[in-house]
Amino acid sequence: MTGTGANADELTRALTGKDADRDRAVAHQTRRVVMASLGVIQDLKAAHRRSRSVAVAATLLVLFIVAPPVWWIADTLIEEERLTSLSSQIAVWGFLMSTALLGTALLVGWLRRKS
Repeated sequence: MTGTGANADELTRALTGKDADRDRAVAHQTRRVVMASLGVIQDLKAAHRRSRSVAVAATLLVLFIVAPPVWWIADTLIEEERLTSLSSQIAVWGFLMSTALLGTALLVGWLRRKS
């Protein structure tokens, strides 16, 4: 009988609004959990957006920075059959250095993201 009386007492307190402190604590905890989940979701979206931006930037870099020297070197080699002038040799070395730097930057970014 004491169990039934305790349940009736809890029900009476809940219906009269005397359990507001417990309800407020539960609501506060629920709000914190929801806000934390929202923060995690926003961080994931930002990371995806950042990754997409880096991929687009790398693609544009290859198209506008790496592709013209490759085209020029190929054209020079086809036309002259060798790189005879100093400017063409400097261009080849510059192209090799820029692609090596680009590859190194991509590798460092990939390794940093892995760890």
